Amino acid sequence: MTSDKVLIAGGGLGGLALALTLHQIGVDCIVLESVGELKPLGVGINLQPNAVRELHDLGIGEDELDSVGIAAREWALVGRNGREIYSEPRGKLAGYRWHQYAVHRGRFHLLLYRKVLERLGPGAVRLGHKVTGYQTAADGSVAALVTDGAGTASVWPCRLLIGADGIHSAVRAQMHPDQPPINWGGTIMWRGTARGVPIRTGSSFVGLGSSRHRVVLYPISQPDADGLADINWIAEQTYDADHDWAKSGWFRPVPLDAFAHLFDDFVYDWLDLPALLAGSEVAYENPMIDRDPLPTWVDGRVGLLGDAAHPMYPTGSNGASQAIVDGRVLGRIMLTHGVGPGALAAYDAELCGPIGQVALRNRGAGPFGLLNLVDERCGGEFSDIDAVIPPAERAAFMLAYQQAAGFAKDRLNAAPPIIPQDAAVAQVTA
Repeated sequence: MTSDKVLIAGGGLGGLALALTLHQIGVDCIVLESVGELKPLGVGINLQPNAVRELHDLGIGEDELDSVGIAAREWALVGRNGREIYSEPRGKLAGYRWHQYAVHRGRFHLLLYRKVLERLGPGAVRLGHKVTGYQTAADGSVAALVTDGAGTASVWPCRLLIGADGIHSAVRAQMHPDQPPINWGGTIMWRGTARGVPIRTGSSFVGLGSSRHRVVLYPISQPDADGLADINWIAEQTYDADHDWAKSGWFRPVPLDAFAHLFDDFVYDWLDLPALLAGSEVAYENPMIDRDPLPTWVDGRVGLLGDAAHPMYPTGSNGASQAIVDGRVLGRIMLTHGVGPGALAAYDAELCGPIGQVALRNRGAGPFGLLNLVDERCGGEFSDIDAVIPPAERAAFMLAYQQAAGFAKDRLNAAPPIIPQDAAVAQVTA
């Protein structure tokens, strides 16, 4: 019977982190994931200190995060001329109580998956089960509509249904049937990893180039005995509006010669980007897409989380972090509102509007907006960045983004845990 359980549609990072949170507070749940086998997609993501704090509170500490990534030491922007625009320390080096981690997305995903199976049991994640929608009854009860790998459809009654099924969410599509189409801002991304020597601090996130033509680089593994690490790279090109972005698949494998020539002259005394790209085993193509913010993430006993709720451009490196925080906030609200529609309504009231604004900020280039300012003021050519954008203006720009995204240092360091240790839902309420 599932009528007394929370069903989570989607076994991605947000769905699995929510499952661990619900288990922590004593709420039964099942994760329904459409793929038949979870595979470690080999690209990197960043986990901001606000998400790392929540992972620690879930019992996933630095030793385990070190096994799937590396603590980030620096965030930097460098102009197309190779001159520095902005840099700042990250994580504990910046005074946070927690690291920022650059992780191999697939290895981190499998880490969360193993934790769910260990803590909730082998039946907690049902692979090959896709939630295609939901139905509600006159009394307000809800059931998920599920299709398994053999194509058999079934109805799963549940206490709550949480759509954590990504940007193409079937739950979101039913909740908002008139939502605007996916938004493409003009940028195509190519992503991959290659073995290389980490630049700058040895664990730096570096954005290099202009607002329309840039690359992002950062290591996602500890260096080996030869000083080599897995370097995650994201190469980006912005096109005019008539470019047919729809031909670009989501993580569609492409040959390097389909795009690498666009970056042939990204060669400096500290980086040979063409050589790094040439050492990649595979490259994936993605359009940089998102959706317009929603007026609500909730329909009675159905809620949205992560990319299903707020798909955002990866310019702020906080999409995965926000998905983790979503689940933690929902868990905290259940402690006071119970496991029912009242909890979802309070969750919606707290997060839907503000996080929608973060998504719009990312659409406007997020922290990479500094590159836009450089382009506007000097065409990307400068010898003294202070004469183009004064230091105080650069610092204020970055602080405004961190505050909006929820990981401003002083505020985060002073904040109490989202979910107190040993807290539990006293009674599963209707």
